[in-house]
Amino acid sequence: VQLQACGGGLVQTGGSLRLSCAASGRAFSNYAVGWFRQAAGKERELVAALSRSGAMTEYADSVKGRFAISRDNAKNTVYLQMNSLKPEDTAVYYCAACERLLDMVVLRSTSYHYWGQGTQVTVSS
Repeated sequence: VQLQACGGGLVQTGGSLRLSCAASGRAFSNYAVGWFRQAAGKERELVAALSRSGAMTEYADSVKGRFAISRDNAKNTVYLQMNSLKPEDTAVYYCAACERLLDMVVLRSTSYHYWGQGTQVTVSS
């Protein structure tokens, strides 16, 4: 599967952005998905994860209550709605996918086999 992320940009503190990740290739509904981010000089970290069906989610503590991950399997697309953005949310955001037989969230970056190219999110203070 190939992933194409978009929707990043420059936003002021408190603003919102919605990232999209379009998938092409094999049956997207067979894949658990996640959004990761990497700030300058820091390691890549999980932001949010979503199971195949969309029934299960997991969020980093730093984004709980502000971000929401969702998917539309009919459109082969994953979304990350980001509200109440803070300067510390500034990073390159990546979508990722991995095929799973079970409906489960996947938390480790090393478990993901497919990655999008990244989209820059910059939050100004």
